Amino acid sequence: MISAAAVRLAESTFTFPEFNYRALAPVLILFSAAVLSVLVEAFVPRRARRACQLTLVLASLLVAFAWVITLAGTRTITGAGSIVIDGPALVIQGALLLIGILAALLIAERGIDPNGDAFAPRASTLPGSIDEQEFTTRGYLQTEVWPLFLFSLTGMLIFPAAGDLLMMFIALEVMSLPLYLLAGMARRRRLLSQEAAMKYFLLGAFSSAFFLYGSALAYGYAGSIDLGVIAEVLAAKPSQNMLILAAMGFILIGLFFKVSLVPFHQWTPDVYQGSPTPVTAFMAATVKIAAFGALLRVLYVAFGGLRWDWEPILWIVAIATMVVGSVIAVAQTDIKRMLAYSSIAQAGFILVGVTAASGAGLASSLFYLVAYGFTTIGAFAIITMVRDATGEATALSKWSGLGRKSPIVASLFALFMLSLAGIPLTSGFIGKFSVFAAAIESGAAWLVIVAVLMSAVTAFFYVRVIVLMFFNAPNQDTASVVIPSVFTTIAVAASATITVVLGIAPQPVLELVANADIFLR
Repeated sequence: MISAAAVRLAESTFTFPEFNYRALAPVLILFSAAVLSVLVEAFVPRRARRACQLTLVLASLLVAFAWVITLAGTRTITGAGSIVIDGPALVIQGALLLIGILAALLIAERGIDPNGDAFAPRASTLPGSIDEQEFTTRGYLQTEVWPLFLFSLTGMLIFPAAGDLLMMFIALEVMSLPLYLLAGMARRRRLLSQEAAMKYFLLGAFSSAFFLYGSALAYGYAGSIDLGVIAEVLAAKPSQNMLILAAMGFILIGLFFKVSLVPFHQWTPDVYQGSPTPVTAFMAATVKIAAFGALLRVLYVAFGGLRWDWEPILWIVAIATMVVGSVIAVAQTDIKRMLAYSSIAQAGFILVGVTAASGAGLASSLFYLVAYGFTTIGAFAIITMVRDATGEATALSKWSGLGRKSPIVASLFALFMLSLAGIPLTSGFIGKFSVFAAAIESGAAWLVIVAVLMSAVTAFFYVRVIVLMFFNAPNQDTASVVIPSVFTTIAVAASATITVVLGIAPQPVLELVANADIFLR
């Protein structure tokens, strides 16, 4: 039995945390919608389920984004220090919600695949089995993707706003676990999809274990998992840093995995290729934004006093990531794998801005993440529309002459490729220019030289796709473009518009991120 003295001690030392529900409203809106989405699956009739889910998802995302706008300028710490709402957190949350809306439209698409959507009618059935054929014939749709989508996005909103390592770990798992399931739900090439999900899950579990072990070491050093407290203890004990260096190393391994930095990138090509393309678009755009937001907060807030220790690590990782992603992408013959290695190279370019360890580095990294997210969602949306008799035509050879068969679609895809290459008048150019300028300002001009050289390599395989589409004649293997419904049309149009606007008139967004270049400690 618990003694009366122990009860009195607990009552005297424990205080209930205070929550600023207004600042937490976007997270709470999405979490409530995710719970309601589960109830919809349980109680709403199957025929009405899809419309109900789609309405719930889009409404919750729009309301949450509108609330983020009302929080502009808010700087507060709530939940006993576990959640920090400041400029960087709000910029990232707003970008995640906008991109989440476009990703939801891609997931809702039913006009491209003749069998319905991109997801298996029942993920529990064996690929090629009689049960699978029966569910397909009956027209079953996988509406369970919606609660998984909402829970994952909820974790993403919390991840870059976490004020302590425990909340960050919880957000990491809430974000990741639904993605492991979504990756294995593809309607076509299901064995490849299930293999991708298994690889993602196993490697993701290892990375989470590294993050958790690093958090335990950080607690052993500082007596707290609060990022601000860790920074204060580090400043008070500058010579006793061996334990905290080990903690930082393990935590960075967990975060490097999520943003696909070398050497923790091996999962990316297989998962991007095997997952349903709308899920690939969702994870490629949003996970990188959320994980880089968390990485920036950990480095700039908790481990800012160890800058001279982690900067050389980031330099090496950035160079390795840019080189590996750029060079291996040249050899790819599958467009989804090419974009996977492209995303690895892009992570290296973003890391160049992170290494600046300054307000300019933070602001430029945020802008690059926003620009990259919208460009990526648009590129994968185009891929869902290019098809042959077997489904999506991801082999590069089948894109030969596509520009002559479908000039508008090919031109839009060329726009996204040019943006990823960093060509002027696109958002990608402004993003690269910003992070390179921040790195030069911090004294890492040699790192920028390497980044510029690798940008030239990436431009080769991006331009190669454009040449393949417009300068080759169509042949019997050339794929066709399926006219999508209004959902994918809106997603592509919005992505293309934002890509151009951020390239021609980026000043409003640059000012927005410049005003959000300081983390609240």
